[in-house]
Amino acid sequence: MAKQTKKSTEPTPSYVVSNILQGSAYALSIFSAKEIKTLDLFEKKGKPYLTCSVTDKPRQAKPEEIVRQLYLRKLMDHYGYPKQHLAIETKVRFGTTVHPKRADIVVYETEDTSTPAARPLIIVEVKKPKRQDGVEQLKSYCSATDVPVAVWTNGSETKFLHRDRTKTQTYVYRDLPDLPRFGQTLDEMLNEPWTLKELNEQNILVAERTSLKDIILDMENLVLANAGVDAFEEVFKLIYAKLFDDHRAARTKSKKLDFRVGLKTPAQFAEVVHALFDKATNEWKGVFAPGERIDLLPDHLLTCGSALERVKLFNSNLSVIDEAFEYLTVKASKGEKGQYFTPRHVIDMCVKMLSPTVEEYVGDTAAGSCGFSVHALFHVWGNEFTAEGPNPWQTNYAATHVYGIDFDPRSVKIAKALNTIAGDGKTNVYRANSLDPSIWTDDTKAGLKPRLREMPTPAEKRENEKAFRYFDFDVMLTNPPFAGDIKDARILGQYELAKNPEETVTLKNGTTKTKGGDIKNRVGRDILFIERNLQFLRPGGRAARVLPQGRFNNSGDESLRRWIADRARILAVVGLHNNTFKPHTGTKTSGLFLQTWNDADAPGSLYYNPKPAGSSEDFDYPVFLATSERPGKDNSGDYIYRIGEANAPALDEHHHMIVEHDLEEIAEAFKTWGLKQGMAFCREAE
Repeated sequence: MAKQTKKSTEPTPSYVVSNILQGSAYALSIFSAKEIKTLDLFEKKGKPYLTCSVTDKPRQAKPEEIVRQLYLRKLMDHYGYPKQHLAIETKVRFGTTVHPKRADIVVYETEDTSTPAARPLIIVEVKKPKRQDGVEQLKSYCSATDVPVAVWTNGSETKFLHRDRTKTQTYVYRDLPDLPRFGQTLDEMLNEPWTLKELNEQNILVAERTSLKDIILDMENLVLANAGVDAFEEVFKLIYAKLFDDHRAARTKSKKLDFRVGLKTPAQFAEVVHALFDKATNEWKGVFAPGERIDLLPDHLLTCGSALERVKLFNSNLSVIDEAFEYLTVKASKGEKGQYFTPRHVIDMCVKMLSPTVEEYVGDTAAGSCGFSVHALFHVWGNEFTAEGPNPWQTNYAATHVYGIDFDPRSVKIAKALNTIAGDGKTNVYRANSLDPSIWTDDTKAGLKPRLREMPTPAEKRENEKAFRYFDFDVMLTNPPFAGDIKDARILGQYELAKNPEETVTLKNGTTKTKGGDIKNRVGRDILFIERNLQFLRPGGRAARVLPQGRFNNSGDESLRRWIADRARILAVVGLHNNTFKPHTGTKTSGLFLQTWNDADAPGSLYYNPKPAGSSEDFDYPVFLATSERPGKDNSGDYIYRIGEANAPALDEHHHMIVEHDLEEIAEAFKTWGLKQGMAFCREAE
């Protein structure tokens, strides 16, 4: 009797790419969902396999193999290389020696890929997702085989390199914008027209879900760290020149861009960039001093230009350059002063909650790079901004209604650049110490004088014009420095919060005496900024600012809280996550939203906010309270992005990566709540 075998009832495993790559975040962002779906996975020996597109043989579907097979399909389907011109795991010769490792993919000039005479055109080095090594190994392959073009990819990033001979007959590797297609020479590809349309289609930030910060890090590693220059200044100049080129091209019929390496020699490309920078500084005045030049050598300029040319800098709110400038500026100077760039999703929350209108004046007394004012500007504009620039009403609003003050020269330079570009050549950004108007320059005073508050008597008006203390801004949005105390008695004497509280005491003889009222020896900088921001607001004006959590909780700050409550209605307090300002600081912070008291305007006005009767201890009105649980950053301070198809960051309608946070939900909840409370500035939530 034949032996019977027990038939297995276990189902055949079902394999999908995302399961195999589990944990490899952003793994396949250079491939479309359609391309990924072409992989046909099957089970063999209890493991996932796929069929090689070149050899037609089964190969185990490990992460690196998945990336290789997808790139083979891209070479065939996108670049047009016939299957017969491709080979995998090819031996690499170093003279008469065969290298122990094999090239992952080799693209040949002809179909005879197996003969010694076969001439390779491209070598591709493939790494599994998240791996960053292998570029130097790839260069050694190309040097050994005299291959002119190299590609490195890990499925989420791609580097195209061209092996080029210098004047000294040595070889250097330069970035390429793309690969030549089948039948196209490298020169033909580099000589193709480069327009805004091509830039939009090949925008590396979208294709590879990367950031300008990451590209600048690569530039630092390749050039800037050893170039003997100020990295911040040189990158800033390059970005300024490229922004101008995008802006200029958008206004011409041809839409042709000049910022492209192509077939240019280092000297030729340097000449183009210098010309763009000169035109930019001439049209967008006030950011760079007359006669300033780019200090990078031509070879260094070419390398940096190759890295930047496929970056689309203009988008709906200039957020592409925000993170890059944050990185450069904080690295250079900010961390020592307790002042850090405010994450853009925090800024957006504050702007949406206070919702400035086209008639309202917006200011920031510690502007940094003017993130708050620029985002307020775009909020009023409808969150649309393109390389073509603003239309007339937008230009007028930017030039007349948005102001920023900061003492740090680098931040002011960034702020002036962003506001100048947004305002089409005009800006109201001033380098000054907001806390000490007595030392403001004539330029700062002249710029801010139109915003001085109208005082009730001629004497008070003259005093205010001298002291520059009270203004009539409608909305103040700011994140002043947390750290450090002010000890200068000349500055402290200008603020109520710098004085010891007065109290009346009864002496033994029955008489009374007033104690206090003298100036303290030191006061936290963030405390003085609370009073300064309220001085900038008109009656009924609105303010948002970030404060250390201790100011809300510490018993020693009770008098501060009473002082605030006596002068403004507390609209909302939003607790921010500890990761919000990482990696610069893990200080726990909250957003404080205020509206100064005002019963002069009629009910229904944006500014109508009558003060309740009695003392602040007796005030009884609702306050919006919220706590952020999804901060948009991890414990290391890196941004967390929402994941979409292909295990890659999802993109919004403007092709920006979407930070995974809950602050937008909090802002919407506040607007709905405020509408129910009858707050006029929340009406747009209807």
